[in-house]
Amino acid sequence: MNKRTVIYILGWVLFIEGLAMQASTIVGLWYHESTYVYFLFTGLALILLGGIVILNKPKKFYMQRKDGFAATAMSWIVLSLAGAVPLWLSGSIPSFIDAFFETVSGFTTTGATILQDIEALDNCMLFWRSLSHFLGGMGVIVFLLALIPKLGGNAGINLMKAESTGPEVDKTMPKLRQYAMVLYSIYVGLTVIETILLMCGGMYFFDAVTTAMATAGTGGFALYNNSIAHYNSYYLQGVVSVFMMLFGLNFYVYILILTKKIKSILKIEEIWWYLGIIGFSTLVIGINIMNIYKNAFDSFHQSFFYVSSIMSSTGFAIDNTDKWPELSKAIICVVTCIGACAGSTGGGFKVSRILILCKEARKEFRLIVHPRTVQTVKVNGKKVSHEVTRNVSVYLIVYILIVVFSTALISINGFDFTTNFTSVLATFNNTGPGFSIVGSAGNYSSFSIFSKIVFIFNMLAGRLEIYPMLLIFMPAAWKKN
Repeated sequence: MNKRTVIYILGWVLFIEGLAMQASTIVGLWYHESTYVYFLFTGLALILLGGIVILNKPKKFYMQRKDGFAATAMSWIVLSLAGAVPLWLSGSIPSFIDAFFETVSGFTTTGATILQDIEALDNCMLFWRSLSHFLGGMGVIVFLLALIPKLGGNAGINLMKAESTGPEVDKTMPKLRQYAMVLYSIYVGLTVIETILLMCGGMYFFDAVTTAMATAGTGGFALYNNSIAHYNSYYLQGVVSVFMMLFGLNFYVYILILTKKIKSILKIEEIWWYLGIIGFSTLVIGINIMNIYKNAFDSFHQSFFYVSSIMSSTGFAIDNTDKWPELSKAIICVVTCIGACAGSTGGGFKVSRILILCKEARKEFRLIVHPRTVQTVKVNGKKVSHEVTRNVSVYLIVYILIVVFSTALISINGFDFTTNFTSVLATFNNTGPGFSIVGSAGNYSSFSIFSKIVFIFNMLAGRLEIYPMLLIFMPAAWKKN
């Protein structure tokens, strides 16, 4: 492994995070909160430390795939550890493990919280939670690629492979830095549009900015204990639900819109599957919960909001879903696992993988009936290579093993199976709320330190698509290239 290059990347991560903390410093000063000093001095320390590392540039800047995976995994761990310091030192979250859990949940855009009274936090702390969603949503490595010319080329591709979501990254990206800049421009643009729309509905500027950042990163950290239900407005809740769905789309769709290639969008099968699953789930749940709400509009409003929230892995809520019928809960669990599109800010197994697996299964059934015919798997009219289908199948196996093993590990707490299973699904798929103790009206504070560490691993593994996190535990990966 090229350790010098990995350390250089970590230096940039610390430097950027230190700068980002100064935004919370400004918020604290604006609201006359004394806790701003924890962001000020922690941020300055990170800028100094990161700056020292950056100045010591490696002579040879080359990264193999394992280097990219290791650098990305270590970046997210270091990012979360450093980000937890202000929350811990200020006493906002007295336990460092709890602060680390909260920050990992923020940067991985999971939205699971250990806080029992969110409203007790200062505004600068609340802003940092939402900002962590925004930074983690598109990805810290993508942000670095947009800023640092030296991270382009082969090194940049290997870094983006480790952080990107979905079965594969296009190997033909000619100008990686420009591509990263376009992605972030779209990301920021959509966030600004949502902020303006929320303010048009009467939401305060601070609330609108933090809510938009949390929506953009598909994170789900809210400013109030009752989440988005605090804003008792169909308009505001509707804006959030639509933008959660939009941020769950593959960002390549927005690039096609900007380049006026609308017809190409219609050929992307993953988009139709994504919208189809949302539509079908909304319809079934809306009908299933009609006896709980006063009219059909409320039922479908609740249904669409929560399906959009869970499918995009945001995790915002406007009601306690534990009172919903079992059919609705089962659908929510399935949607949690499926997740958003590849190339989005959302989590989950990804619609593209489900699409490939379904087509692969259909191919196998056809071979049983017609064993002499040549069967291929095609997505968007293009043949999917055997390597991709094999990778998706292996990913599914590892995915299931982690869910099963994690559920067994946290069962030590003695909670009911619904709590254990859905908490693992919610953290591993970066969704946030599950059911029972960790439902939309609950939190993760009751779990032991051991269980929280398991959840921390799950959140990081889910956000980085498993392999980078597993790689750093392999001794062979740390050997010199």
